[in-house]
Amino acid sequence: MSKISLASELKERGYIYQYSTDNLEDIFEDKRVIYLGVDPNADSIHVGHLVTYMLAYHLVQAGHKMILLVGGATALIGDPSGKDAERPFQDESEVAKNALALTKQIESLLKIDNIEMVNNLDWFSEINVMEFLREVGKHFTVNNMIRKESVSKRIQSENGISFTEFAYTLLQGYDYFHLNQEKNCDLQIGGSDQWGNIVSGIELIRRKKSQEVYGITVPLLLDKNTGKKFGKSEGNAIWLDPEKTSPYVFYQFWLNIDDANVVDYLKLFSILSLEDIGALETEIKNYPEQRKAQKTLAYEVTKFVHGENLAESVKKISEIMFSGEGLAALSDEEKELLLKEAPSYNVSEDMSLVDVLVESGLASSKRESREFIENGAVSLNNDKIVDTMFRLNPELTRNSLAILKRGKKNKIILSFK
Repeated sequence: MSKISLASELKERGYIYQYSTDNLEDIFEDKRVIYLGVDPNADSIHVGHLVTYMLAYHLVQAGHKMILLVGGATALIGDPSGKDAERPFQDESEVAKNALALTKQIESLLKIDNIEMVNNLDWFSEINVMEFLREVGKHFTVNNMIRKESVSKRIQSENGISFTEFAYTLLQGYDYFHLNQEKNCDLQIGGSDQWGNIVSGIELIRRKKSQEVYGITVPLLLDKNTGKKFGKSEGNAIWLDPEKTSPYVFYQFWLNIDDANVVDYLKLFSILSLEDIGALETEIKNYPEQRKAQKTLAYEVTKFVHGENLAESVKKISEIMFSGEGLAALSDEEKELLLKEAPSYNVSEDMSLVDVLVESGLASSKRESREFIENGAVSLNNDKIVDTMFRLNPELTRNSLAILKRGKKNKIILSFK
């Protein structure tokens, strides 16, 4: 099979939404110095951001140079893009702490030696207001600025927009100009909400240097079934930081992706070849009940983010939680990891099952607990329990552990003291 061009592969994978030239192929005729920015509004990125970093990974693998910009200065202002109201100002020390955490996280995530990390606070701290207005402000008209989607929506809203946020696009535009001057940067990538800011940089470089540079955005991902933004589970963001979202919960998020979305997400979030993904798509059509694509997605993304060893461990834990088998064969290290990663609850000998269901969060009251038991919805190590007077017995455990289930999806590890 003949190798497709980089532009064609990026399109096929779903990374391309907007680009600043008529022909995407033109952008990749030459090797580029690419810039991707992130404002340190938090100390971790979440999976909603991950698609842009996967695009960055593929571009670096294709031989392009990548600059990752942490917005230590712009985070102090706040980007109005996609926001209905102005963000509260962040403390400078908090921004600095977040910037350091993000730098370490992204370096670890992309695992690539030739990625340069910069912080725009380094140059904005040396620019005075008069210089900025003369050298940057004069190249932007208010007429064009208020037509940008991020600005026009806010102007029409009851919250309005402050001058601080209104000027944000000039700051990000200057970032691109500065990196073009100092690093020969000629391509910026970002989320679709950043298009207006990317264009500001392209226009500034064109006006000051008469040079053509480029921009690409990735699409905003929506769940095909719900129409909601991708990246949350039960209303909570799925973070890449293992202290915010455990690798087990991270793995489960991907494992629970449905058939309508899983192929698209394999293309976007895994580094598997398109041929391998095509084979998994056939598996979905022929054997959907096996969920091979979801298992592959969960393993591959967890491996990319958290490493192969942890991916193997949470895969094993997930299989144990699903089947209820394998507790007895766990090593001490695996047992410790299971209790750390999977939902667990410490119990004492002779506790009533009714109490355990309530205290572990599997039932909201003793009455509900009894109803679950009487209706056959509760099992211990795959054995259905229908006796509301049932009490725990260590002899029923495997390796001092047991799996308590309520229904098909609600499971918890019981650890006997």
